Amino acid sequence: MAACGLFRSLSSNFLTILPSLTRSATLSPLRLASQPYFGRTLATSCRLTAALKFTDKHEWIRVGDDGVGTVGISKFAQEALGDVVYCGLPEVGTQLAQQDEFGALESVKAASELYSPLTGEVVEVNALLADNPGLVNKSCYKDGWLMKMTIGNPSELDILMDEAAYERYIRSIED
Repeated sequence: MAACGLFRSLSSNFLTILPSLTRSATLSPLRLASQPYFGRTLATSCRLTAALKFTDKHEWIRVGDDGVGTVGISKFAQEALGDVVYCGLPEVGTQLAQQDEFGALESVKAASELYSPLTGEVVEVNALLADNPGLVNKSCYKDGWLMKMTIGNPSELDILMDEAAYERYIRSIED
């Protein structure tokens, strides 16, 4: 408890706490100086490959450490579609070029084609969507993914939007 108060004070006003540091046997200034407190592990542990990239057709891709990309549709797209009732997905082994149509989603309101965010080969499709296409609505970034694909041309990732750019894009088309 004293350590929490000490860290709070240390972060807010180092000069007023310095005398109490020198009196503390368990938290000497030498010990504090040799051991960093509050390491910034979140910034250094985030992997660029875990970041979502978006297309202007509202698909996203997340490339894993294994070099395989997981593809889905954005929250914006699934909200615009409404309740998804059918997912038409490609077969494993299908070769796709960037922006090739690879399937379709049908909802109670509309139907929408799906376009490949990158060039590569389909290595897996989300079999759960056959019986439960509503997963796209419930969990579009996790359980409602559509397919997994190899990355044939990694430089294509550079032209996709990051989350901030995609949010700006959404705002621009809503105006």
